[in-house]
Amino acid sequence: MQASFWQQKWQNSELGFHLPEPHPKLVRHIGRLGLKPGDRVFLPLCGKSLDIAWLLQQGFKVVGAEWVQQAVEQLFAELGVEPTITQIGQLSRYSAHQLDILVGDIFAVDADTLGLVDAVYDRAALVALPADKRILYSRHLAAISGFSPQLLISFEYDQSLLSGPPFSVSPEEVKAHYQDMFTLELLESKAIKGGLKGKCPADEQAWLLSAKS
Repeated sequence: MQASFWQQKWQNSELGFHLPEPHPKLVRHIGRLGLKPGDRVFLPLCGKSLDIAWLLQQGFKVVGAEWVQQAVEQLFAELGVEPTITQIGQLSRYSAHQLDILVGDIFAVDADTLGLVDAVYDRAALVALPADKRILYSRHLAAISGFSPQLLISFEYDQSLLSGPPFSVSPEEVKAHYQDMFTLELLESKAIKGGLKGKCPADEQAWLLSAKS
């Protein structure tokens, strides 16, 4: 899945993945991450998610990574803030009070560029990547975030019925990617009303990943 794919999605306003409200599973389960006001939360492949504004309203700092510059420009415009833009190697950093977004390939983000994070909220990254990239991504994300706890949202459905993204990532695959690095807890699994994109039955799952001691 190349950046050009997502750029085309934004240019065509094909934003079915963009929810009109903070994700209910984030609201329900944020407390399980053990955060306190002022802690910094990382959102990989964040788009212009309303989850960002919600997290800021809760008193958290937010850092995101996003392929598509247009999405980030819209995010700051909708927040009503003017970002400071700096170049860091292959990445551009858009910054405002309590908020940093890194624009570019997430695999170009390293721990120094990301900075200290206290938790990761992955709503749309793992499920956006094809299988071969998911293997690389899960390791990369854990490494750059310092094995911080994660709240992960995934989908499970018959992949033959829908090409994705979002892709189906079964519980077995989640465990294969993460169980050697984290203790996994399935917080909830619920059928999506009307099916995924209205096309096929699917379950949406929320996972808590806690670093092993």
